Amino acid sequence: MIAITVLATFLVPAFSLLEAETARSLTGSQGASVAAAIASPIHAPLPAAIPDSGNLNLDTHSVEIFLGYSYLRAVPTLAAGNRLVWMNGGSASLAYFFTRSIGIVADVGDYTNSQMHFTGAYTGTIDTDQANGGALSYLFGPRIAFHRSGRLSPYVQALFGGIHAGQISIAHCTVHCTLLPEQTAFAMAAGGGLDLRIHRHFAIRLLQAEYLMTRFRSYDTGNSGMQNDIRLSTGIVFRFGGHRNPPLPPMSYSCSVHPATVFAGQTVTVSGIATSLNADKAPVYTWAMQGGTVTGNEDTGTIDTSGQQPGTYTVRGHVSQGSQPGQNADCTASYVVKAFEPPTVSCTADPSTVAAGGASTITAIGVSPQNRSLTYSFESTAGSVSGSGSTATLSTTGAPTGTITVTCHVTDDLAQTSASTTSVTVQAPVAAPAPQTSNLCSVRFDRDSRRPARVDNEAKACLDEVALNMQRNSDAKLAIVGNAVAGEHNSRRLAALRAVNTMRYLVDEKGIDASRIALFTGSQDGKVVSLTLIPDEATFDTTGDTPVQ
Repeated sequence: MIAITVLATFLVPAFSLLEAETARSLTGSQGASVAAAIASPIHAPLPAAIPDSGNLNLDTHSVEIFLGYSYLRAVPTLAAGNRLVWMNGGSASLAYFFTRSIGIVADVGDYTNSQMHFTGAYTGTIDTDQANGGALSYLFGPRIAFHRSGRLSPYVQALFGGIHAGQISIAHCTVHCTLLPEQTAFAMAAGGGLDLRIHRHFAIRLLQAEYLMTRFRSYDTGNSGMQNDIRLSTGIVFRFGGHRNPPLPPMSYSCSVHPATVFAGQTVTVSGIATSLNADKAPVYTWAMQGGTVTGNEDTGTIDTSGQQPGTYTVRGHVSQGSQPGQNADCTASYVVKAFEPPTVSCTADPSTVAAGGASTITAIGVSPQNRSLTYSFESTAGSVSGSGSTATLSTTGAPTGTITVTCHVTDDLAQTSASTTSVTVQAPVAAPAPQTSNLCSVRFDRDSRRPARVDNEAKACLDEVALNMQRNSDAKLAIVGNAVAGEHNSRRLAALRAVNTMRYLVDEKGIDASRIALFTGSQDGKVVSLTLIPDEATFDTTGDTPVQ
């Protein structure tokens, strides 16, 4: 209890000194928050996080001095051979860090109790004389700390050394008063803790929890044994050494948009880049603009340009890490909403030349640079145009000969229009060519000298073909011209007989109407009959021929 009183006597002024020092370093509400946190009991709720300041933007320190309260307890509490049971006291440690995380620790603790606890048949307690009582530990070993430049810094350590336990005597006793002898033994502690930074030079050790192992000799057997204990500590940490980081330059913020030129309805992305940020604080981003809405609360936002009129728009970005000068910055970026471009159209006619009364296909090809929906219409200076979509038909029925101009119109969904023209030439009707006669096969009579006018089998083959032509061309007529060789006896009569015999085969054998056949004698020098097909409205040239009566 004397150690507790001494420790309390030291801690109260130390906390008062810390409060005063911190209040001088941190002004206004910031200083008041820290002072109130220190003045409150250690077990009270922790204060809310205070705004960051330049004093907390520090490099890691190199030396830590801890002063605080410690509590020892045996595990289990009344373990046989463990003379510590439970004890209260104080501890102090000195830590030196070689790097940002690794250091070495020297730890000293003083613990005491005013009562002796018994186990076995007698389980009561008796008061002891504390003049030589208690225990003193002295430990050394490595420590590994994490986030030493942050607000909360956890650490782990393993310490080795010894512990000295004083003689335990019954209070107010004069004869045979010693219950436990003075002893010194090996000790080892392993565990960790958590520090809360309050100021550059001060922190509160919220908790240090360790396993403590001792090897006191048994007062029954005299042999060394292992005793298991826990040690819990809390208190103040004084920090020294290290250097302040150079103060951060004022925060700056730049932003950009992509794309910088859009049409209404397209999405614009705005991005911000902040520099000189404090790594210990999360930045807060906001976006704003007139004539539109920015979605997003990080360093990137999106803008929906639907409904925006053509023009230039400016978006404003803001980043903040506190209310102090240099902890806020703004930026602006602009983008342009362009007017939609009107469509274009081309117009073609196929064919481009038609006869009067004919038709031509009109094709319109419209293009919207922004892919707006398009509708088509057509008009002409003569004739009539009909159709739907991008294709129509020009009818020239009733149109005069000459050139007809067709206009193709295209309109987008914003009522923007464009037009193009094409021409169709209408020609007068071309008169159909007069029907022409056609020469068919010839029948020869030079094989049978005894019967010079007889139609032989070879001739019949030719006449069979002639008959088929007459049947296919029912409105056509046939001219049969008989000829003879000069010097043949009675040649004119023989030429006419050859023509007559040829007709008789067609009429009698093939059923050709005799009224469709005209007979002639010709002037050709040869024993031959020529046959000519005369279509309707065609004219047979009878020059040099004589009709057969």
